[in-house]
Amino acid sequence: MNTLTKFIYSLSVIPLGMLPQQVFSQKPNVVFIYADDIGYGDLSCNGAKTIKTPNIEMLANQGVRFTNMHSAAATCTPSRYALLTGEYAWRKEGTGIATGDAGSIIRPDRYTLADMFKSAGYQTGAVGKWHLGLGDKTGTQDWNGHITPGPSDIGFDYSFILAATGDRVPCVYVENEYVINLDSKDPISVSYEKNFEGEPTGKLNPELLKMHPSHGHDMSIVNGISRIGFMKGGKSALWKDEEIADMITGRALSFIEKNKDKPFFLYFATQDAHVPRVPSPRFVGASGMGPRGDAIIEFDWSVGELMKTLQKLGIDKNTIIILSSDNGPVVDDGYKDHAVELLGNHKPAGEFRGGKYSSFEGGTRVPGILSWPGKVKPGVSDQLLCQVDMMATFAELLKVKIPSGAAPDSENYLAAWLNKGGKGREYLVLQNLHNNLSIENRIWKYIAPGKGPAYGKETNTEFGNLEQDQLYDLSTDIGEKNNVAVQNPTIVEKLRVKLDQIKTAK
Repeated sequence: MNTLTKFIYSLSVIPLGMLPQQVFSQKPNVVFIYADDIGYGDLSCNGAKTIKTPNIEMLANQGVRFTNMHSAAATCTPSRYALLTGEYAWRKEGTGIATGDAGSIIRPDRYTLADMFKSAGYQTGAVGKWHLGLGDKTGTQDWNGHITPGPSDIGFDYSFILAATGDRVPCVYVENEYVINLDSKDPISVSYEKNFEGEPTGKLNPELLKMHPSHGHDMSIVNGISRIGFMKGGKSALWKDEEIADMITGRALSFIEKNKDKPFFLYFATQDAHVPRVPSPRFVGASGMGPRGDAIIEFDWSVGELMKTLQKLGIDKNTIIILSSDNGPVVDDGYKDHAVELLGNHKPAGEFRGGKYSSFEGGTRVPGILSWPGKVKPGVSDQLLCQVDMMATFAELLKVKIPSGAAPDSENYLAAWLNKGGKGREYLVLQNLHNNLSIENRIWKYIAPGKGPAYGKETNTEFGNLEQDQLYDLSTDIGEKNNVAVQNPTIVEKLRVKLDQIKTAK
């Protein structure tokens, strides 16, 4: 959908005879808080005993807490792609974990969640981790000028983002598609193929590191931490890891304050608790579980700051807050930060098997909370829900017609999201690191045969890859311990056929 078509379409949703401000006054603000690598069992509202997340508990207590909310994939880029486009990422080539110099994965002609909110008269903002590519083609970005296409080309009025993620270069903030604090006399160069002459790396210069890699992550050094990829220049623009949460939370609050008198949609994607975990000194030691636990407490602080700001501005009761995570948890994801040694009895995925990268429930069953004071009845819901459905669900709430062909996998479950007694999904397709698919309904989960290792030693992850059928009865075996495919051939066949139908339907 080109820019002109998007503009014409946006006009069509305002009823004749109604002034824009009359439309605006009736619309709730929407804030989507997207945690990074935080598992279902990492939050005290979901039963964690070792760690306390009081602000998130408060949010859960005033809203609905979902026990069966899923990201669309077990890794970050495809989950974010599915959320913002309403399309399963496995349908589109090039939606795997993006390099730091990847070109824009969501192209400007694509109708997005942000476009949907804009068409309903919203101001839209994206703050935090991006990891969906920037620029036209991989490796061709002008990091010293206007980096386009970018968030403004897919519906966001304002953006303040990490170009990729914390462990990948370039380690700079990009505001409205320009690197901030950049000195033109010290331009940025980025490569994912070879290092720049004279630049130290974690592999060759470990004496320069304050945090050492456990696997990978041994290329360019920024802030005493070696990353994935090579970078030169841009010294004045480099972020300090211990300030990332403060920086992006501050920008998120500024966006809210600036747009308090009109409806807004804020996509707030944190770095916490993705590696490298370098929380603010205010939180160091707060959890007793090392940097990973401290980063979760820092995430809880960010949530609290948003809640306090909405209340201070008097718009908390007209704001929907949704909190979730892009995939399940991982403990050692590339740095020696003592996360494994200090884990103790804490179970990041809760009672679920697997974690980030995995086909098992721990890979995609993530925290889920929706709060809308006075409009959503507080409680707990076990309905099967997925982030891919956010576009269709909120389009229903706002009475926006999604253009034909857009959001092909997004389905409307508004009553379930708002805890009004509605049913969730009948079937949900999920994707692991190796693009192997599974399908589940409210009882059964079928993991299709797939190539790839069964276990990842570096991250201590069960991927769920087997070259044979797997079937689990989630009603009695939530930990997916017993593969009952052989005993239930009829159910296996039914789910296999349904998966094939979904794969070929769109």
